[in-house]
Amino acid sequence: MAVAVFKDDWYLYIIECKNGELYVGISNDVAERVRKHNNGKACRYTKYRYPVRLLYCEYCGDVSAARRRENEVKRFPRDKKLEIVYAGQREKFLGF
Repeated sequence: MAVAVFKDDWYLYIIECKNGELYVGISNDVAERVRKHNNGKACRYTKYRYPVRLLYCEYCGDVSAARRRENEVKRFPRDKKLEIVYAGQREKFLGF
């Protein structure tokens, strides 16, 4: 999934760890952040759970909006997070 990199633009992302667990984070460079997760250098949670796979990426605007969205999505149960992922894949496939 290619994401343009503009340092003032922030994104929410959802990755799946090797054990199937989902991790929600934010970044202004999602591709680089996923690389760091896969090198065990992004955060403690994914350090021993890599490789990870990017499932979803959502533009949020600024860092404040991204943090708010991250806090919201982190509170969702797994099923609701997966609904977001599937909805995003459907939109990409259908060209919305």
